[in-house]
Amino acid sequence: MMSAHRIDIDDPEVTMDEGERLYYRGAPFTGEVVEYQREALVSLITYQDGFENGPVREWYADGTLRSQGTMRDGFPVGESQQWHPNGRLATRTIMSDNGLRQSALYEWDEEGNQTKEWHADVG
Repeated sequence: MMSAHRIDIDDPEVTMDEGERLYYRGAPFTGEVVEYQREALVSLITYQDGFENGPVREWYADGTLRSQGTMRDGFPVGESQQWHPNGRLATRTIMSDNGLRQSALYEWDEEGNQTKEWHADVG
């Protein structure tokens, strides 16, 4: 498989329209878009034809994973997670395959104690 084209979100040739479609050098972008803060990689988002489509990962400046999930045509799909700065899981969200409906949400505090559990009514 060919490696994806990668650009920096801060590149002056990156633009975004009102519909949050990303363009690079005037064309809808396909590939990976990264963001750095003081030399540290803090986000990597996969785009297809200008829309978030594929893996999305974010890190704290110290390199600790902050969040990960999957986007399809600009909508979150499947399972995503967020972590507290101390590395403990903060949230786990389950979305429908079309990204329009949340089916479950779990939350934990920084000590790892579950603070919320929610499931959509099925039926």
